[in-house]
Amino acid sequence: MRIGLISKLTIAISLILLVFMLFFAYINIATLKTMLLEATISDADKLSETIIKTTHYEMLEDNRKRAYEMMQEVGTLQGVDHIRMINKSGKITFSTEMDEIGRYLDKKEAGCNMCHADHEPKVHASTMNRSRIYFDKRGKQVVGMAKAIYNEEGCYLSACHSHSPDQRTLGVLDVIVSLDNMNVLIGNYRNKIVFLTVLLLISVSLTITFSTHRLVNRPLKSLLTQTKRLSRGDLDALLQNKSSDEMGELSEAFNQMTTSLKSARMEVNEWGKNLEAKVSERTREIKQMQTQLIRSEKLVSLGRLVAGIAHEINNPLTGILMFANLTRNSPKLDPLLKNDLAVIINEANRCAKIVNGLLDFSHESIPKKKPASLNNVMEATLVLIGRQSIFHNINFVRDYQPDLPLIPVDENQIEQVFINMLLNAGQSMPSGGSIRIETYTENEEFNCVKITDTGTGITEENLGKIFDPFFTTKNDKGAGLGLSISYGIIERHGGKIEVQSNVREGTTFTIKLPLFPQDGDTLTAGNPAQ
Repeated sequence: MRIGLISKLTIAISLILLVFMLFFAYINIATLKTMLLEATISDADKLSETIIKTTHYEMLEDNRKRAYEMMQEVGTLQGVDHIRMINKSGKITFSTEMDEIGRYLDKKEAGCNMCHADHEPKVHASTMNRSRIYFDKRGKQVVGMAKAIYNEEGCYLSACHSHSPDQRTLGVLDVIVSLDNMNVLIGNYRNKIVFLTVLLLISVSLTITFSTHRLVNRPLKSLLTQTKRLSRGDLDALLQNKSSDEMGELSEAFNQMTTSLKSARMEVNEWGKNLEAKVSERTREIKQMQTQLIRSEKLVSLGRLVAGIAHEINNPLTGILMFANLTRNSPKLDPLLKNDLAVIINEANRCAKIVNGLLDFSHESIPKKKPASLNNVMEATLVLIGRQSIFHNINFVRDYQPDLPLIPVDENQIEQVFINMLLNAGQSMPSGGSIRIETYTENEEFNCVKITDTGTGITEENLGKIFDPFFTTKNDKGAGLGLSISYGIIERHGGKIEVQSNVREGTTFTIKLPLFPQDGDTLTAGNPAQ
């Protein structure tokens, strides 16, 4: 069974109030009972004093009959149970209950023990010490007040008395007062307290229930309803609690959360629409980075290998060339063998060029950078190679950015890269064509050089291999190291090379070099290229 928040709160507060109210009622009733008891004892003491004083004259005159009649009349008062007089020997000399007259009381019995301690009489006992509460033979609760009758001077000088002046106490007047009226008052008061407690408890419970429902339960139900709507994906509804207390702040925070969730969902939906394009783009970038990383690791490992091989081949190759030249120039050589020696020398020189290319590939020289203009470096390259025969039927189209900023580069190494790129472009167009050279700035991060030819293009199968050492499609016309060396130079400059190609349409190489010096760069002094 589910117990609501209001019920739990009401029950808890009601129990706490009940405990405190019961404790308060107990203290209140106990205090009232003590006060009424003290008042009853005080009234009994005053009644005893009044009886003693009013019968004093009759006792001096030894008019006991009149004295007893007066005590009998007093005994008929409301609340007085009975009155008795006990002499010093413990004999009841008078009682409003006739069957007690003449009976002796033990000093330990009620009526005597209040004035005696260890069988010795108390000359002056307090009111409370002289009172006792007990149940009489009829089962009624009564309070008895024993008051000593002292042997005053008038008593032992009276002619009718034979008491010795040394005797301090003549007897005891014992007044027994019923506590029925007090018990009735306490019972009525207790009933009123119980009624008021129940009434107050009900009133407080109803007040707490109403207040909690209005101030707590109703806003919480609104929050719960809104939470269920949020769980179903409804983000349009907002809470309308305008109170300035904590519940109002909670509602406002909940509305802000709903608004944030709605904005987040819209953003997620927007991201979802563009996710496929972003994933494709990111996948392409990751593949490109992986390809570059693999290629860089391959070039480094291969460079170390070919460096050792090139040095080992270079020494015997130098000997072959030297002795071949000496033999060809010797007069003793048969003229028929000179053509053969020429072939040997030509092939040995070809091997020497390959070895030098291997050494250039393996030698990662540190770029000596200084501020330079890529436009000027490209123009110097075109002047250097533009008169070669392969470019006679090729048209160069220049599209330079006029305000291209200077960047830190090694001009000689960048010129070597441009030479390799232009030679490859020229060799891909044996029947002529055009080469478009474009320079521009990208994202205020790179200076870019784009070289586009209208040659035969590169197949998709070979496109991923063109930067690998010794890869070539020129049969015996090249060693396949030009693009590998260019790739290494651009990488050491902190840049990158991108290539796009379509068969029979042409190829585009894009070289990107950073605008600003990289970590670890050392710039050399020098004037920028003009």
